[in-house]
Amino acid sequence: MRKVKLSLLGKVILAIAAGVLLGQFLPVSIARIFVTFNSLFGSFLSFSIPLIIVGLVAPAIGELGKGAGKLLFITALIAYGSTLFSGFFTYFASDTIFPHILPANSELSNIDNPEDFLLLPYFKVAMPPIMDIMTALIMSFVIGLGISSISGTKLKGVANDFKDIVDLLISKVIIPLLPLHIFGIFLNMTVSGQVFQIIFLFLKVIGIIFALHILLLLIQFTIAGAVAKRNPFKLLINMLPAYMTALGTQSSAATIPVTMNQAIKNGVRENVAIFTVPLCATIHLAGSTMKIVSCALAIMIMSGMPFDFATIASFVMMLGITMVAAPGVPGGAIMAALGLLQTMLGFNETAQALMIALYIAMDSFGTACNVTGDGAIAVIVDKIAGKLNRTEKSHEERYAEIYNETV
Repeated sequence: MRKVKLSLLGKVILAIAAGVLLGQFLPVSIARIFVTFNSLFGSFLSFSIPLIIVGLVAPAIGELGKGAGKLLFITALIAYGSTLFSGFFTYFASDTIFPHILPANSELSNIDNPEDFLLLPYFKVAMPPIMDIMTALIMSFVIGLGISSISGTKLKGVANDFKDIVDLLISKVIIPLLPLHIFGIFLNMTVSGQVFQIIFLFLKVIGIIFALHILLLLIQFTIAGAVAKRNPFKLLINMLPAYMTALGTQSSAATIPVTMNQAIKNGVRENVAIFTVPLCATIHLAGSTMKIVSCALAIMIMSGMPFDFATIASFVMMLGITMVAAPGVPGGAIMAALGLLQTMLGFNETAQALMIALYIAMDSFGTACNVTGDGAIAVIVDKIAGKLNRTEKSHEERYAEIYNETV
C-alpha cells in the first residue's frame, strides 16, 4: 500500500486543529511542556535568522551580478518593480479594508506582552544570535556585491556551501518542526480562551487576500497585454496550467517547465522564455510579498500595534530584496522575511508564529500568483528584447554603411 505524504499545509492544518481540540481538556501542566518547546524553538529561530539571511541573500545577490547584461538588469528591474507594486497595492487595499473587518481586539492586543495572558514555559534557554538582523542584511549586501565584482571564486564557493547548509537547516530542521511549534501556539491560546475569535478573523483575512491576488494578476496581465498589444485575458487564460500546477507543487522552481511552456504558447520566443522564467522563479515573488504584507497588517491591526506608511514602505522595499533569497521550499519566503518582521515591524515570537500559520495557510495561492505573474513578465521582456535586437541590428547596419563609405 502506497504511503500518503502529508504536505506542510496539511500538517499545519492538523496542528491547528489538534491544538484547538486538545486545548479544551489538556491539563495545564501538560500544555506547559509544549509551551516550553515553543520557547526553545523560538529562541533557536531567533539565533538562526541572521544565519539564514547571510546564507541566502549574499549568494543570491552574487549570482544576479553576472550573466546576461542588459536583459538581466531589465528583467530584474521589472521583477522588483512588480514586487514593490504588489506590496504597496496590498498595503493600501488592506489598510482600507482590514480596519472595518478586523477591529482591534482587547485580548489580542496583549500579544506584545504574551506573558500577561499565555501560559509560561517551565524554563527558558538563552540563544543570543551572533549578530543583529540589520548587520546581517548589510553584511549580505556587501558580500554579495563583492562576489559579483571580483574575479575570484573561493569566496563564492564558501558562500554557496554556506547556502547549502542554511537550506538544510530550513528544510530538515525548521520546516519539519514548524507544525509542532504552531500546535503549541494554538494549544496555548486555546487554554487561554482566545483561539476561536482569532481563527474566525484569520478566515476573513484569507478571503480578502485571495480576492486581492486575483486582482493583482488581472493588473499584471493588463499591463503585459498593453505592452505587447495582446489580449490580456487570453494571455492570463493560457497561464492557467502553470497556476494550477503551482497550487499542487507549492514551488515556483518545480513549476518552471510548465511556466516556460505556457509562456511560449503566449508568443514568447523560446530563448527569452528559457532565460526569463527560471530567473523570475527566483527573484519575482509578488504573490508571496502580498501575503506577507497583508498578514503582517492584519496581525498588527488585531494586536493594536502602531504602524504608518513610512514604516510599511521601508518594510516593502527591503522585503522585495529579501524575497530574492527565499529558498524553494514551502514556507521558505516567510522564513526569509522573519528578520524584517522582527526588526522593522516589532514582531515578537508569538506574532511571528501567528504570521507563519497564516502565511502557510495560503502558501499554494501565493506560489500560483508568483509563477503566473512570471508569464506576464516574460511577455514584457520578450517585447523589450525584440526592440533591443532591432536597435542593435540598426546600429550594425549603420556601422556597415559608414565602413563602406570610408572604403
